[in-house]
Amino acid sequence: MSSTQSGPLAASDIEEPPPGPHSPPRQGYQPVETSVEYVDGMISVDSTDNDSAIANLSRAASVFSVQSSVYDYMVENGRTYHRFKEGNYVMPNDEIEQDRLDMQHYVWSIALQDQLFPAPIKPNPQNVLDMGTGTGIWAIDFAFRFPSAQVIGNDLSPIQPNFIPANCTFEIDDIEDHWTYSQKFDFIHGRLLISCFKDHRAVLKRAFDALAPGGYLEMQDADFPMKCVDDSLNGTALWKWNMLIEEGAKKVGKPWTRTNQYKGWMEEIGFVDIEEKILPWPINTWPKDTYLKLLGLWFQFDLLEGLNSTTALLTRGLGWSTEEVESLLVDVRKDIENRRVHAYVQMHVVYGKKPG
Repeated sequence: MSSTQSGPLAASDIEEPPPGPHSPPRQGYQPVETSVEYVDGMISVDSTDNDSAIANLSRAASVFSVQSSVYDYMVENGRTYHRFKEGNYVMPNDEIEQDRLDMQHYVWSIALQDQLFPAPIKPNPQNVLDMGTGTGIWAIDFAFRFPSAQVIGNDLSPIQPNFIPANCTFEIDDIEDHWTYSQKFDFIHGRLLISCFKDHRAVLKRAFDALAPGGYLEMQDADFPMKCVDDSLNGTALWKWNMLIEEGAKKVGKPWTRTNQYKGWMEEIGFVDIEEKILPWPINTWPKDTYLKLLGLWFQFDLLEGLNSTTALLTRGLGWSTEEVESLLVDVRKDIENRRVHAYVQMHVVYGKKPG
């Protein structure tokens, strides 16, 4: 059993970037293998006022276009939310959020070098489950890449497309309820479910029980709150937002601070060959490293689009008005776009195997 060790990034190597154009991405660079030990001393601040290293890069108009329908919904703060198990999930399900989730899939493809997962699953998986599938984009991509698999995507909202691969199906259900699957799964996947569950450990245990011997569970999630290589996050509206979201999530019974416990819970439950990979996602293009700068460019779009999606945590959890939330978010957006704020989100990719 092995894993990387989590911990804050060091700021000891923050320096002025060298004169002239930045170097191209390092050949053979595999960010999926990034650990904190590797990143320590390697993530440097680009203190120039421009992004010449990515001058030819821009956000695509659409990452993956899907046609989907919301069959039933509730309206709150001008956004739509799932009706089934109403209130269980604090993020909206409207077209704005669907577009963001599809864009987020692209950000993960950058972080994982176009891999859907690093877990060493068997070459021809038969049954695969995507927990909290959202728009279903990961499940659809997996079904195309692995025609041997029957892929199920599970979510509270019916926002998945109508035209999908023949080996992919979607179901509307609550993954925290009792699982009734008759088949055993070769692979179970969960991405960015930090905000979804009251009891993450119980979900991991259900996944363990539903796996076939030798099957893998993989969780890809954010470690909240944000981190910083220096003190530039201190006193910002962005840090205030972090603290308020943490408080609001706790009050609605779904804390956002559990990701660093996944590995320990999986060990307790009985998984073996557990690996934990740590991926730093800069909030904008502040790093000198060209790859991290590109990742930060796209993650910045994700964060800016996703801020409004957190409104319910502040209105439901802390009793704020919509106007109060929007007033705060004006300054939070400015901080996300400020390259002098050297913050990042630490993403965890944790996978383990069921013995047998």
